[in-house]
Amino acid sequence: MHDGTLASRVGIEFLEAGPDRVVGRMPVEGNTQPYGLLHGGASVVLAETLGSVAAAIHAGPGRIAVGVEINATHHRSARSGHVTGVATKLHAGRTLATYDIEITDEEGRRVCTSRLTCMLRDA
Repeated sequence: MHDGTLASRVGIEFLEAGPDRVVGRMPVEGNTQPYGLLHGGASVVLAETLGSVAAAIHAGPGRIAVGVEINATHHRSARSGHVTGVATKLHAGRTLATYDIEITDEEGRRVCTSRLTCMLRDA
């Protein structure tokens, strides 16, 4: 499902997936800005991917999830290894689903906090 997508290009691996929680990780290498730090946009790609997958699972067969709002606060940088994101359901109804996404480095320090709201609609 993710071949040829942005998620595959940035190297996102899914570790756990369900309607209430999705966990994935992404390498820092290849996703940096010119100073060697994890690019903030890459963190947002990870956050939106994880939240969107959770929303799509919640929506069920024959329905899709499309992001309508995302925000992100970048707390610290990462220079190497992987970052791990955990998307946790805040609200999941028939037409909207909202997820809180926490991204941490390999030492468990928070790198980014994001919130994503998706509209759920028929495919």
